[in-house]
Amino acid sequence: MDYDPDLLRAFIAVHETGGFTRAGKRLHLSQSAVSHQIRRLEEQAGTALLKRTTRSLTLTEDGEEFLRHAEQILRAQDALAIRFQRSAVTGAVRFGVPESYVGDRLPPMLARFSRQFPAVRLDATVDTYLALRDQIDAGLLDLAVTLSLDEDPASPLLRRTRFVWAAGEGVDVATHAPLPLALAPKPCLHREVATRALEEAGREWRLAFTSLSQQGLRAAVKAGLAITAILQEDLEPGIVEIDAEAGLPPLPQASFRLLWSASGRTPAAQALVGQLIESCVAASA
Repeated sequence: MDYDPDLLRAFIAVHETGGFTRAGKRLHLSQSAVSHQIRRLEEQAGTALLKRTTRSLTLTEDGEEFLRHAEQILRAQDALAIRFQRSAVTGAVRFGVPESYVGDRLPPMLARFSRQFPAVRLDATVDTYLALRDQIDAGLLDLAVTLSLDEDPASPLLRRTRFVWAAGEGVDVATHAPLPLALAPKPCLHREVATRALEEAGREWRLAFTSLSQQGLRAAVKAGLAITAILQEDLEPGIVEIDAEAGLPPLPQASFRLLWSASGRTPAAQALVGQLIESCVAASA
C-alpha cells in the first residue's frame, strides 16, 4: 500500500506538537482537517496509531513503529527531490558539525556533495553541540548538526539515538563512591546529562578526568580512571555499556537534528541538507 506523504506529515506533526490543533497551525490546516487525515491514515494502516485521552495524546505500540517508517519515507522523498533538482547551485555554506557526528559516514557524504556541487564551497566548523547552537544564533553558521533532547518540529530530524553510561571493560562501578566521571568542560551536553541524572538520583560523583577531546575522554574510560555518558553508537572496543544492575540512573534519548540560521536557507545549504538526509536514509536502510 502506498501512503500519502501528506498523511504521513500530518501524523508526524501531531506526534511532535502533541495535538491536532497545534499540528494544524504548523501545517496551515484546520484541526478537523488534521483529525480527518489521521483517521484516514489509521484506516489505511488497519490499526490505531494514537492513544487519545482528555489530557494527553501518545503513540500506540503500532504508532511507535509506524513513526519510524514514516520518518524514513519522508527523509527519502526530501533527499530525492533535492538530489535531482535541475538548477545549478553555487555559493558557500558555513556548516557546523559536532565531533561525535563526524564518524565514518560524514567524509564520504561530503565527498559526494563536492562532486555533485563543485561550485559550492563548504566552510566546515567542528565544535560542541552547545557552541554550534550559539554560532547559529549569532549568524556565524548557516547550518549545523546538533544533538537535541527535545522534539523540535522546527529542526529537521536526521536520526535518533540515546545516551548510555559507559565504562572500561571489567570496571566495577559499585565499588566507587563518589562515582568518578570523565567529562568535557562546561558547557557540554554530555556533562549536563550525566550530572543532572546523578544529582536527581542522589548519587554522589566527582570529576576524575576532564578533556575537550573525545578521544582523551575515551582513553581515560578505557584505562578505568572513570566512567562517562556517551551516545550508544559511540561505544567501541574497550568501552562497554553499563547495564541497570550497576545502580545508575537511566539517561535520556536524544536526536540529531539540523539547525538553520535566520538567513541560512540558501540553495547551497538546502543541497547540503539533502545530502545529509540521504546519507541518514541509506545508513538506516
